[in-house]
Amino acid sequence: MKRYFITGLLIWVPLGITLWVLNLLIGTMDQSLTVLPAEWQPEAFIGMRIPGLGVILTLLVIVLTGMFGANFFGQKIIDFWERQLIRIPVVKTIYGSVKQVSDTILSGNGHAFRKVLLVRYPHPQAWSLAFQTNVPNEVARLLPDEHVAVFIPTTPSPVNGFYFYVKKSEVIELNMSVDRALKNIVSMGVVSAEARPGIQ
Repeated sequence: MKRYFITGLLIWVPLGITLWVLNLLIGTMDQSLTVLPAEWQPEAFIGMRIPGLGVILTLLVIVLTGMFGANFFGQKIIDFWERQLIRIPVVKTIYGSVKQVSDTILSGNGHAFRKVLLVRYPHPQAWSLAFQTNVPNEVARLLPDEHVAVFIPTTPSPVNGFYFYVKKSEVIELNMSVDRALKNIVSMGVVSAEARPGIQ
C-alpha cells in the first residue's frame, strides 16, 4: 500500500501543482477584464463568465503594445513617457532598475546569465552553481585583479540569491546551458536529464 500511495503521489503532485500554477496565471490575467466598462464586459453580452477571455485580452494588449513601440512614432511617445517617469524621485529608482533588468534579460542583446560557473561557496571546500553577470566599471576599476560578477540562486526558488564578485582565476566555467542549470537548482539536483557536463 505504501508503494502504491507514493506512486499515486508522484502522479498527482506534479499535475496538481501545474494546474494550480496555470489557474493562478489565468485568474490573474483574467483580472484585465475589470478595466473595461461594465457594459463592455463579456458577461453583459454572453450572460455568463467565461474563464480565459482576460488572457486573450492581456495577450492582445501586449502584442499591440509591441507593434506600437516597434515603429518610429511609437518609440518617440514611449521615450517621452519614460522621460516623464524618471523625473519622479521614487518612481525613477524603481522603474529604472526594473527596466534595466528586463531589457538585459528579455532583449537578447545583453549578457545576463550567459555563462554557468562553479564558484567556491559557502566555504572554500564547497562548490555552487552560479551565473555570470556584469561587473560595474566603478567596481572593476577598484579591484586589483580581473573579477567576474556572479549570482548564486537559492534552492528551490531561484529568484532569490546572492550577488558578489569573484576572481576570474578562481571560478570554473561549465559547458552547461542556463536552462539546464536552473532545472538542476530548482530540483535540488534531482533532475539530471543529461550526462555530467564537461568543464571548459
